[in-house]
Order: sequence, then C-alpha cells, then structure tokens
Amino acid sequence: MNLNLPLYSPLTNVGNAVYIPTQGVGTRGVFVINVGFDQFRAFEASCPNHAPNNCSTMELDGQTATCSCENYEYSLFTGQQLNRPDDGNRYYDMLEYRASFNGNSVIISN
Repeated sequence: MNLNLPLYSPLTNVGNAVYIPTQGVGTRGVFVINVGFDQFRAFEASCPNHAPNNCSTMELDGQTATCSCENYEYSLFTGQQLNRPDDGNRYYDMLEYRASFNGNSVIISN
C-alpha cells in the first residue's frame, strides 16, 4: 500500500485504520492500522468466531472492528476480542498478518 495514495493516506496518522476489501487479500479483506513509531498491524476482516457467511465480514468503527453477526468487537491495536462472552465457550482473537513499513509503503504478507 502506497501511503501517498488518497485511499491509504489516513494511515499516515497514528491510530487511523483502513479497510482493504480487495479480492485475494485475506478471506474478506484486511484491516490495517498505524500503531505508531512506523509500526503497522494488519488483521483479517472476517470474524474469527464465525465461518465466512453473509454477516461475518466485520465493519471498521474507528479503532475497532465489529462483527454484525453477534456484535463482537475487536481491538485493531491488539486483535483481541473486547466483549468476550463469559459462557464457557472458546472464542478466538483476530488473525494477524505480517505488516512491514518501507519508505512510504506498507507491505502485508502471511
């Protein structure tokens, strides 16, 4: 991602995130956030607690991602589920991809 392009320019500021819905990037796209000090994190946009379906693609809401299936929320700084139910079931945090910064580009890989 070239941060000079308008689509990715929000990532030049710490705490800003973008959703990249490009086909072939992750299962349902990826969320990328600038966490400061030229560090970026990238996470799968498909909810880790649902099989891919019509509601499992999460939505970007500031610095969190929200799954519309059951309103699960995840931090884009850590990938952790913020509202984990206390029902004894196992829940998963977001799948993270490798993100590296070089020059004015962020490279995402797995």
